[in-house]
Amino acid sequence: MNYNYPINSFKGKSVENAVFSILIPTWNNIDLLKICVESIEKNSYFKHQIIIHVNEGTDGSFEWVKARNYCHTQSDANVGICYSLNALAKLATTDYILYINDDMYVCPNWDKYLMDAIQQQGDDNFYFSGTMIEHSGKGNKCVISPFNFGTSDDNFKEKELLEFLKTTNKKDWFGASWPPSIVHKKLWDKVGGYDVEYSPGFGSDPDFSMKLWNAGVRNFRGIGKSMVYHFQSKSTVKVKKNNYRKTFASKWGVTSSYFYKTMLRLGDDYDGEKLVDKKNIKYIIAKVKAFYLKIK
Repeated sequence: MNYNYPINSFKGKSVENAVFSILIPTWNNIDLLKICVESIEKNSYFKHQIIIHVNEGTDGSFEWVKARNYCHTQSDANVGICYSLNALAKLATTDYILYINDDMYVCPNWDKYLMDAIQQQGDDNFYFSGTMIEHSGKGNKCVISPFNFGTSDDNFKEKELLEFLKTTNKKDWFGASWPPSIVHKKLWDKVGGYDVEYSPGFGSDPDFSMKLWNAGVRNFRGIGKSMVYHFQSKSTVKVKKNNYRKTFASKWGVTSSYFYKTMLRLGDDYDGEKLVDKKNIKYIIAKVKAFYLKIK
């Protein structure tokens, strides 16, 4: 599939004292997009710049975004996550770039908890993620699940979710690598954003994290208190997956699973320990597996 479609850019309203530049790619998903954006506006502790990329927009989402004068970009076809995010980042005006999916509802003070962690960090060498609450699945240690507060806009149980938040908690965890994710703009620019070789986007998250790792970042931390409800992959089910495992293995010489599990310690409780890449037997095995993925 050819992803080299023109992307139009529109500067919308400026937000005084904005803290994050929030990048939201969307693809004909107007009902959940509305929930996402409205939750940011009512549940955030700080003010933020909201920037939306509209893929196609044949469902009325383009008109909805324009009518509210958000900064936005638009393409007549779906250009995928990587092209979308890179186009959106060019409109960012704050020090922090936050990527979030259009099928997420941010919970109260989600942004304050991220900023608390950033201030605790004390420098720009970090990559943080919020913590997802999902209606299904049990195997992901980074996620609070299964807690079903709805699978779409018409059965979303917002009040029940807000009550649930009063009694649930999650420790910080190692391995932040997917949205909602935040990085300093200087780091985003340094590593060049998301690589379009992963279009339409599968595997672009670990690749971006690996680029940050090679830039010296060692604090990949999921913030337990910063919660979002995830309606789960309402757009990704509509596209054909790219062979991201082969691309990652060819590019970095190890498997993406090794990077996540061993280098980032994905899902382990965060204990403040510095992440290190130990060149042991697991590393050698990962190199061999990567070689076979590359030639397969």
